[in-house]
Amino acid sequence: MAHRIEDRAIVAVSGADAHTFLQGLITNDVDAVAPGAPIYAALLTPQGKILFDFLIADDGTGALLLDCWAPARDALIKRLSMYRLRAKVEIGARDDLAAFASWDGSSLPGLVFTDPRLPALGKRSIAPSEDGSAGYLSHRLSLGVPEGRDFGSDKIFALDAGLGELHGVAFDKGCYVGQELTARMKHRGTARKRILVVESTDKSALTVGAELRASGHSIGEIVSVYDSSGFALVRLDRLEEAGATPIDAAGVMVRMTKPDWLSA
Repeated sequence: MAHRIEDRAIVAVSGADAHTFLQGLITNDVDAVAPGAPIYAALLTPQGKILFDFLIADDGTGALLLDCWAPARDALIKRLSMYRLRAKVEIGARDDLAAFASWDGSSLPGLVFTDPRLPALGKRSIAPSEDGSAGYLSHRLSLGVPEGRDFGSDKIFALDAGLGELHGVAFDKGCYVGQELTARMKHRGTARKRILVVESTDKSALTVGAELRASGHSIGEIVSVYDSSGFALVRLDRLEEAGATPIDAAGVMVRMTKPDWLSA
């Protein structure tokens, strides 16, 4: 049975100007999207911080399907609609569709494609809503891939979030919202933070916003929680300086994991 991703929703952007409309807004190259060839991208603030991230797939009829974090769906539609002006596009929720994933050989329904972020994430699909098994969150955490709720809104720079390593930014495309600062961080190498998996050493529950401290120094902050694990935005240089020093998160001892795909 396919693994349905319960916290994802689908937004459709269609019409004669769909590609050019999104091309001027988001971090990746919409011209690269084709049937079976999706992209990962984000819509940023003018200051380069993530508002929304999503996968974009071509449904074969010219419409672009955005696979996004479900609680942010309506806000994403509202934000995109603000930019529509006279563009010939239609933007709306597709409640009849759902997101599915497979990394264990299970078959997938509907529109199937390889996750463009990381091969180990496996296959994704967008298909009519139906029941499916759970398990995707555990798989994603095991690979250290943040998305959706892990970024919050208007808090984390795209490159700090690993969007460069996860193929979510086209550095050779034209202008988009937040492009200037993102390009500057890339060329100056000023992205010193990254989002890493954090786990409590004794399975104690973690708290969003808890400061991470080692040897009395702040090294980061927990940004999302899934019981005793989650993601934290961490200064890599300070984490390296901490070495084997125990890390405290508001009284809970934790360990950090840097995924193999993440460059320093």
